[in-house]
Amino acid sequence: MELGIDISKRGADVVLALVGDIDIHTAPQLRNELTSLHDDGNTSIVVDLRGVNFLDSSALGALVAAHHDLTAAGGTLKLAGARTHVLKVFQITRLAEVIPLYESVDAACV
Repeated sequence: MELGIDISKRGADVVLALVGDIDIHTAPQLRNELTSLHDDGNTSIVVDLRGVNFLDSSALGALVAAHHDLTAAGGTLKLAGARTHVLKVFQITRLAEVIPLYESVDAACV
């Protein structure tokens, strides 16, 4: 299964819109895309999670690694639009306290 990824620019932010499940099979694709965006000089990345139905620990690992890389370089990783069941994963793991979460892409890109 492949992860749908759409990349757009919103002011200073790059928005990475995801569609599908992020699991052990698709997390490497997410990680590679985030690394590529950072390597291209993008320092503010918003991950739009509206289209994500499921994510596992490998997805969390990819997001944490990107957050670490971006903050080490003075940038930011923001998560937006997570559905209730996906949002619970971030709350249970306490990653909601580490990676900024926004209700929408519009709120993240202010």
